[in-house]
Amino acid sequence: MIKRLCIIGVGLIGGSLARALREAGYVGEIVGSSRRQAHLQEAVELGVIDRFDTDPAKAVEGADLVFVSVPLGAMGEVFKAIAGALTPGAVVTDGGSAKASVVRDIRQAVGDVPDWFVPGHPIAGTELSGVSASFAELYRGRRVILTPLEQTRPEAIARVRAMWEAAGAQVNEMSVEHHDEVLAATSHLPHMLAFALVESLARLAEQREIFEYAAGGFADFTRIASSDPVMWRDICVANREALLTMLDRFNTDLDALRTAVDQGDEVTLLRIFSEAKAARDAF
Repeated sequence: MIKRLCIIGVGLIGGSLARALREAGYVGEIVGSSRRQAHLQEAVELGVIDRFDTDPAKAVEGADLVFVSVPLGAMGEVFKAIAGALTPGAVVTDGGSAKASVVRDIRQAVGDVPDWFVPGHPIAGTELSGVSASFAELYRGRRVILTPLEQTRPEAIARVRAMWEAAGAQVNEMSVEHHDEVLAATSHLPHMLAFALVESLARLAEQREIFEYAAGGFADFTRIASSDPVMWRDICVANREALLTMLDRFNTDLDALRTAVDQGDEVTLLRIFSEAKAARDAF
């Protein structure tokens, strides 16, 4: 059981973790921290956290486990603030969607990747943001990926794994590099496509009519374009190499599809659609 959990960044991800652990009876006290006091006060009123401090160094005092759930662009600043304030034996983990950048940030903040840090990423979320959107069931049956390094203490990994399992998640481990490649394909690329499609259609002169006649397929595909723009800007910058590789590959496949449409190539079109359907049905 976690005696005192500190969550830095009490939004959808951090707030849902707090709710899940409290519901499971796996946490004693939950302390929140972020830049906005009004946001933290809302979290207290909702019962998500017990108390807060806008100074992350003060918020982590006495915590045996710290979860950093801020945009990737703010990770480095947080690590610098809390590194010297942690209680001996405390474990720190994060929820960043790109792990190589997080590892770089903590290495720059501390001088090396400390043995008490366990990089992690919950593969869960919605298009909504903020603590009011959080809910205890977010992680049930969902995957959480941990990307520990050679120097990471086994007991630190075990504590973070146990925390996520208490929240209902399935925990896997992989390397930092493999994580960023997989997520570029399965999460980051789909978000880029959704953002690009909505932005492209919104620039058309007859945009009102287009959106009025948009059917369920459009809503399903573009739902994630309502996600936090700041978060996704940071993800693009942080994981740009792996994301560019996937964008280039997708552009090649899209060009092949365009050629088939242009040439009226029914055989190629049927093959592409059939293979895609079979893959999606199997998934």
